[in-house]
Amino acid sequence: MRAAVAALALVAAAPALPQDDAGTDPAARPAVIAPLASRSLLLDLARAGDRIVAVGERGHVLFSADAGASWTQVQVPGSANLTAVSFASAEHGCAVGHAGLILCTWDGGAQWTRVRFTPEDGQPLLDAWLADAERGVAVGAYGRLLVTADGGRSWEEVPFEPAPLPGAELPAPAADELDAGVDLGLEFHLNTLAAGPGGALYLGAEAGRLFRSDDVGRTWRELPSPYEGSFYGLLPLDGATLLAFGLRGHLFRSEDGGTSWQPLEAGTVAMLTAGARLDDTTVVLAGMTGVLLVSRDGGRSFTMTQQDDRKAIAAVLAAGAGALIVAGENGVRRLPLPGAAP
Repeated sequence: MRAAVAALALVAAAPALPQDDAGTDPAARPAVIAPLASRSLLLDLARAGDRIVAVGERGHVLFSADAGASWTQVQVPGSANLTAVSFASAEHGCAVGHAGLILCTWDGGAQWTRVRFTPEDGQPLLDAWLADAERGVAVGAYGRLLVTADGGRSWEEVPFEPAPLPGAELPAPAADELDAGVDLGLEFHLNTLAAGPGGALYLGAEAGRLFRSDDVGRTWRELPSPYEGSFYGLLPLDGATLLAFGLRGHLFRSEDGGTSWQPLEAGTVAMLTAGARLDDTTVVLAGMTGVLLVSRDGGRSFTMTQQDDRKAIAAVLAAGAGALIVAGENGVRRLPLPGAAP
């Protein structure tokens, strides 16, 4: 297994796991119920009605029905690392991960069905988003783009061929690529999805690439980018306002749907990986080395604090009453919102 830092970065495809004597990939086995699963490496959080669902390494899926005070692990039909989870409703959600694994639930996370598993290609899925009971999108390493039109029961792989920026052209394929039938889709890692108001779906990727879809991920167009490093998080706010963040504390704000960007001071050079909007004015970002950035002016400026354990944070959710739920290298836990009144 890759080290925790590399797993949180979510940028390197994991090699295929060795097969056992029966020829069955170990990642196909059901996840082991572990007494300390809530302290394992957990990479994403999602709300499912009154429940909160967490996913992470070795196929760990947990839920909390008491705002993160306690957690229950559920058995799922797969033990590959799970990188992301999304719910369209209190009952219906899907989780994605390494070995092309996709698990879906229709009962709020109590039971999960394996709907996709492709260990032979060794390419992880890195994020997913369910628009509604039927439509959804998953993205991953090397430009992998999947869409579903039946609530996640089946997934179609479609070429990732975004419309370029005005005045820019994608490089023409070489003659030998055409002769060999090489896939001409863009092959950098697609890291993070975020849905904004009005049906906009944003995508952050390697090499400073940003994209937008207005048809639930079927087609994409490239957006101008403010830097050349990878993006690991996007956080839509009101209207056309959007935050984008990634390597070495790089943080940017757009107020026109990603057409133009302004840099913001993060107060850290740590990688920023996750964000959440708590209310109309309070925004929290999180990242490696336990950093938490809090804004009380709608994401225009941030104050940085750092957890004493310096453990990386991969996901953050509001827990109400001045509290957060964070997941990452130190498992899942409740934290007080920095600066909140006791």
